[in-house]
Amino acid sequence: MFIDEAKIRVYAGDGGNGCVAFRREKYVPRGGPSGGDGGTGGSIYLESSENLNTLLKFRYNPEYRAERGGHGEGSNCHGSNGKDLVVTIPVGTVALEPVTRERLWDFTAPGQRFLAARGGRGGRGNARFANSTHQAPRTAEPGRPGEHREMLLELKLLADVGLVGFPNVGKSTLISRLSAARPRIANYPFTTLEPCLGVVALDEERSFVMADIPGLIAGAHQGRGLGDRFLKHIERTRLILHLIDVAEQSGRDPVEDYATIMEELASFSPGLIAKPMLVVASRMDAAGDSNRLFALREFCHGRGMELHEISAVTGEGLEELKRAAWMKLEKTPKMATPNARAPEAFQDSNR
Repeated sequence: MFIDEAKIRVYAGDGGNGCVAFRREKYVPRGGPSGGDGGTGGSIYLESSENLNTLLKFRYNPEYRAERGGHGEGSNCHGSNGKDLVVTIPVGTVALEPVTRERLWDFTAPGQRFLAARGGRGGRGNARFANSTHQAPRTAEPGRPGEHREMLLELKLLADVGLVGFPNVGKSTLISRLSAARPRIANYPFTTLEPCLGVVALDEERSFVMADIPGLIAGAHQGRGLGDRFLKHIERTRLILHLIDVAEQSGRDPVEDYATIMEELASFSPGLIAKPMLVVASRMDAAGDSNRLFALREFCHGRGMELHEISAVTGEGLEELKRAAWMKLEKTPKMATPNARAPEAFQDSNR
């Protein structure tokens, strides 16, 4: 099951209490205060990992607690520090504030770590309060509570190329022919219910990742069909392949299809239509002698857009499409996604 959103609650460990104790040994008169400090509570970190590809585990286990610090003891013994808790999440996850949706951290590479909640500081024992005028203090500090918060995790797939278009235009068939991905393929709308990734190889040294996004319809940015649930997954792509069905039996206007999809992309995020794009005339094997393909050719030519004509069934144009996509990717630098703040800049109000 593919889950791309989850809300979690994290509770860092409380700090241990300081101890009130006095040194009492034979032949040691006026031993003085000897209460030790409490230990620091464990912190909670989020860490990105390549071994996960869904947020499914957070659906069933949304709460995480770190170990609390041990209490101080006599003979100036310091309480044990609580163990930190590291929660692994998939690469491509964005941590957000649930209400304001402020971005806390964007995990764009494996091994990145974000301090989600800091453990509480341990309280000081009475030995810390002794001075020349107050040599037998009987006070100690309680441990500070650890931080706790809710966070929204949102997974956005990391792919170089994203496939967009109406349902049943051949996106799943195309990715199955170009890669080892095996998405569900059937002759009815919304066969693809979740994004699918595939690695497209040109040769032994050159390859790129392609994402098959569920089909879009008019009003998708408002939640129609599968709506904007999966549009976010193409925000990270560097290149968009816009597939348009030119089969004679489809009965749709290809130019109108192009305009509808572009309007949905712009309504969801203006940055999507600014991405490099290749227009792909799909299902050429069923185009026949209709004017649909001719109209699309004229439309693309008039606007200086590159049009590729393919058939995922017969293999027509697939090699040319792969190489054209690679050439576009070489000219498009990878986007560096800046994070809102450094992990260690997350301040603990209890300190």
